[in-house]
Amino acid sequence: MECLHVSDTFAEIKQKADLVRQIDLISVLRITGALQDKLDKKKWHTCKGVISVSGPKFINWSQGIGGGGAIDLIIHLKNIDFKTTVLWLADRFLLSHIQRSPEVKPIPKHIFQPPQSDKARLPQVVDYLCHVRFLPLSMIQSLILSGLLYADPRGNAVFLLLGKGKTVVGAQLRGITQIRWRGMAPGSRKDLGFFPVGNSTTNNLILCESAIDALSFLALHPDGLAVSTSGATSNPAWLHSFIKNGYHVFCGFDADETGDRLAEKMIALHPYVKRLRPSIHDWNGVLKAKSKK
Repeated sequence: MECLHVSDTFAEIKQKADLVRQIDLISVLRITGALQDKLDKKKWHTCKGVISVSGPKFINWSQGIGGGGAIDLIIHLKNIDFKTTVLWLADRFLLSHIQRSPEVKPIPKHIFQPPQSDKARLPQVVDYLCHVRFLPLSMIQSLILSGLLYADPRGNAVFLLLGKGKTVVGAQLRGITQIRWRGMAPGSRKDLGFFPVGNSTTNNLILCESAIDALSFLALHPDGLAVSTSGATSNPAWLHSFIKNGYHVFCGFDADETGDRLAEKMIALHPYVKRLRPSIHDWNGVLKAKSKK
């Protein structure tokens, strides 16, 4: 999941929920990467199966369940909670796609400010990354010393995104409590930057969907250079500069329908890019499988 706003109050969530309920379901399906059936335009192929839409209602024919409204649809497709769903929809639709009544004021976009650091929470983050995600302690310690990784006051792991001139332009957040989630700090510009780890002198670059996957790939291939795109995307604005500078770029997105589809689209846009598919769902899964042997 993406773009979780840690500062929204109950009233703000309610206001956003009232707005995002108005979003057209077809727009929601398109932004999630669903593909319209070539023969039946009311049917859409999604990560959860074939879904039909009729006005504000939808039904998943593959699972035999349905619902109504944009919030229900995203909860169904992404398996996330109500609050996270509302914020996910708000980030993508409130300022552009949603049809609002004239009296409703648009909610302003956040200006990025790095989340606050809480050193008291850092041991929890280190424990999670090392013992749950099987990442090497030395790697985590190095990231902490570099300032690219820290804990926020809620105990989330914070991975900073770097843009031009190594300017901090955003942050990936990873929840490590009983409710596991991932998102972006408010105002993050993943179109302008990325989370990089590894050997900066190599000319081989792998693109991963998350910071943990990038770190996992590096743990498996210590001489590599990995970059997190903060979610699967076919054409990040900064990719061309790597290709122009002579990097051999590999798309290491997840081994699932979304990862394969967006990797294929990326390669169509940039034929120089090659697919490097993890042997199981993602690179952290590969690392954990290897570590447990």
